[in-house]
Amino acid sequence: MKCIAVIPARLASTRLPRKPLREIAGKTMIARVYEAVAASKLVSQTIVATDAREVVEHCEKLGIPVRMTSPAHRSGTDRVHEIAGSVEADIYINVQGDEPLTRPEHLDLLIRLMQQPGVEVGTLKIACAAADLSNPNAVKVVCDAAGRALYFSRSTIPFDREHSGQVRYFKHLGLYAYRKHALELFCSWPESGLERIERLEQLRFLENGVAIHVAETSFETIGVDTEEDLRRVEQILLGGS
Repeated sequence: MKCIAVIPARLASTRLPRKPLREIAGKTMIARVYEAVAASKLVSQTIVATDAREVVEHCEKLGIPVRMTSPAHRSGTDRVHEIAGSVEADIYINVQGDEPLTRPEHLDLLIRLMQQPGVEVGTLKIACAAADLSNPNAVKVVCDAAGRALYFSRSTIPFDREHSGQVRYFKHLGLYAYRKHALELFCSWPESGLERIERLEQLRFLENGVAIHVAETSFETIGVDTEEDLRRVEQILLGGS
């Protein structure tokens, strides 16, 4: 099974400008993500997809495979889809370029999930820390008994109506894997209603009847959207708490 990992990298972030090129503990964010993904023995090829010449030049200097993609793309998934148009694979993996704590174990788990018959789209979850329960930037997911996502939300779901304290909450980790047909379907559909409300693109699959299978990992990641996030991740990488 040929698995291609694509790392979308957009330079024009509103909350953290020049995000892919920001340094964290001595390395740029995009370099850290690439090294983690490329370390997976199950990934055949890793490509950075960007719309910024500066990111291309930085990657080329480090020997990181990189391709320019259209500046008109609205999401990282659109960039993955453009790469899929010229690079053949059985599975395409979308790795967020702002997740410098990504590990090869995340990729390996996701690929094993995709090796199961009938799985068209896959992603990951982890037990949600108490500090993230009410954090709208930490997306929560609930699944059915077969491990398929029922819903993703920025709200705390499920709601513990009886205040039992026995509910297990799960945080969604933003790594996705798609078979090409599912990726093409996603990019052919318009933005869905729930996707627009929650600002969560994965809801487009659910609203159109495509199951997202979810595997559980024990390795946390932290998306870097702000200066505070960047400092927090840097402290972790340097061995702090």
